[in-house]
Amino acid sequence: MCGLSGELRRDGKPADTAAVARMTATMADRGPDGVGTWSAGPVALGHRRLKVIDLSDASQQPMVDAQLGLTVTFNGCIYNYPALRAELEALGHTFFSSGDTEVVLKGYAQWGTDVVDHLLGMFAFVIVERSGTVVLARDRLGIKPLYVAEVAGAVRWASTLPALLAGGGIDTSLDPAALHHYLSFHSVVPAPRTVLNGVRKLPPATIRTYSRGAMHERVYWEVAYERDAAKADWSDRDWEDAVLDSLRTAVKRRMVSDVEVGVLLSGGVDSSLVVGLLAEGGQQGLRTFSIGFEAVGGRSGDEFQYSGIIAKKFATEHTQMLVPPTEVLPALDRAVQAMSEPMVSHDVVAFYLLSQEVAKHVKVVQSGQGADEVFAGYHWYPPVHEATNPFDAYRGAFFDRGHAGVNDLLATAFHGEDVSGDFVREHFARTRAETGLDRALRLDSEIMLVDDPVKRVDNMTMAFGLEARVPFLDHELVELAAQCPPELKLAHGGKGVLKQAARQVVPSEVIDRPKGYFPVPALTHLEGGFLERVRDALGSQAARDRGLFRTEALDTLFAAPNDALTPLGGNPLWQVALLEMWLQGHGL
Repeated sequence: MCGLSGELRRDGKPADTAAVARMTATMADRGPDGVGTWSAGPVALGHRRLKVIDLSDASQQPMVDAQLGLTVTFNGCIYNYPALRAELEALGHTFFSSGDTEVVLKGYAQWGTDVVDHLLGMFAFVIVERSGTVVLARDRLGIKPLYVAEVAGAVRWASTLPALLAGGGIDTSLDPAALHHYLSFHSVVPAPRTVLNGVRKLPPATIRTYSRGAMHERVYWEVAYERDAAKADWSDRDWEDAVLDSLRTAVKRRMVSDVEVGVLLSGGVDSSLVVGLLAEGGQQGLRTFSIGFEAVGGRSGDEFQYSGIIAKKFATEHTQMLVPPTEVLPALDRAVQAMSEPMVSHDVVAFYLLSQEVAKHVKVVQSGQGADEVFAGYHWYPPVHEATNPFDAYRGAFFDRGHAGVNDLLATAFHGEDVSGDFVREHFARTRAETGLDRALRLDSEIMLVDDPVKRVDNMTMAFGLEARVPFLDHELVELAAQCPPELKLAHGGKGVLKQAARQVVPSEVIDRPKGYFPVPALTHLEGGFLERVRDALGSQAARDRGLFRTEALDTLFAAPNDALTPLGGNPLWQVALLEMWLQGHGL
C-alpha cells in the first residue's frame, strides 16, 4: 500500500518534476518507508512506499525495467503474485525483485492492458512505456483510489485529492452536480466527479491510456446481477457452502504478506467470520482490534460484548479501545484533514482513531467492509425488493433529502437539476439486473460502496501507514453473490445466506444479535464542544464568503440541531458542517 503521483505534459514541455515532488511529499503517511521519483521528457512519476511485500530496496518505486522500456508506480497488493510470477517465468521473464510490483510490470510486458484480467487484488497503477504511452488502471471494486486533474498543458494523477492540490494549478471551484450528490445521495459523489470541478476520479474497473496525443478508456469488468442457469438446482445449503468456500479463499489470499496481518474486529458477523475462517485455516495468535465510544444522548457507543466473544473463542490477541468524547473532538479536525473527499459518515473518526492505535502493532489488517452491499444487509433492501417501483423505494429509504430539500439548503447560485435522482434512475434502468433488489445491490456495490465505506477505510487507515484488506470485495466472491437468489440474501433480516454459512464457524449469539456498526454518538447527537465546532465552521468568515448555504436554512438547523435525522440516521447539521470543515481544512 502506497501513494503514487505523476504528470504527463501534453504541450511539448518537460514534466514539472517540482510539482510531482510536492504531490509526492503530501503522501508520506501513506508510504512512510520510502520515497522515489523518476522523469523522462514529458513524464514524471513520484512514489511513497509502505513495505509489506519484499521488504528490500529491490521493490523500490518508481520501478524501472530498462530492458523492457517500462516504468511503473503501483499502490495496492496483488494476492496471486507468486502464481503469476511462476507463470511469467515459464514464459521467459526474469525477475530482479521478489515482490508484486515487478509482477505487474512484467505482466504488462506479456499481456499489455489485459494484465488486469490476471490480477487478483486491489490496485491502482501507472505504467509508462519507452514510447511515451502512459497507462492508468484501477481495480475492479475501486478499493484503491486514483485522482486525475487536467492542468495547463498537462494531466496529473495521484492517490489523493490533496496531493493534486499541492501540485498547483487546480480549478478549485465547486462542482454543482457533485454538491447535489453530496447533499442528496447520502454524500456519495460517483466517479468520475469530485466536489471540485478541477479534479476527477478514474472509475473502478477502468483502464485509461494516453498515447500520441489521444486518450482512450475502457471498462474491463462488469458483474451481471442475474441467475446462473448452471446453478438453478442448487439448494440453500449449496449456496451457503459455496459462499463460505469463496470467502475462505478470499481471506486466505489476503494473508499474503512479509509482515504480520491483523483483523479489525467490530463484533459483527462479517469481521467475526473473517477471524473464524483465519483461525480455522490454522492462524494462531491472530491480533484483533476493536474500538468503542462512551454513550452520548442515550446512544450506545461500543460493541465490546460481541467482539469479546469472538476474541475468546478463537484465542486472539485482542486490543480494545474505549474512547471518551474528550479524545474524539481533538481528533476530528485531523480526521477531516485525512479525507481525500468530504465523508459524512460518523464512523470516519472511529476508523481514524482505531487506525492510529492499530498501526502501533501491525502494518496490515483485514476488515469486514463490503458484506452489507454484497449480501443485502441494509434495511432499505427489503422494501426495494417488494416495491412496484424500486427506484422510488430506494430513493425514499436512502436519499438524505430530495431535490427540493437540496435547493432549500443551497444558495440560489448553486441550484441546478435533480442530478442525483436522474443518476440513480438511469442506473436502475440498465440491463443485466433481474430484480429491484439486484438493481439496488449493483448500484450500491459499484457506486456507494466505492465512495463511502471503501474510501473511508482507505483514507483513515493510510493516514497511519496501515494497509486494510477487504475479503468481502474479492471479485470472485462478488460475482458469486450477484448470482445468488434475492430471497436467500434477504432471509434472516438480511445477509441470510452469509449468516447461515457463518453458523458453521462462529457462535450464534454474534450472528443473531441486532445489526451494529462503528457508532460515534457524539456526531449523531451534537452538543457541547462538537456543536461549537460545527458553529465555528459554518459561522466563519470563510463560510460567509463562500455563501454556499442559505442563512435561513442554517438558522433552522441550529435552532434544533438534534431533532431530525436523515432516513439513514445521519445528522443534517453535521453533514453541511463537514463539507465546510473539509473545504476550510484544505485551504479552499
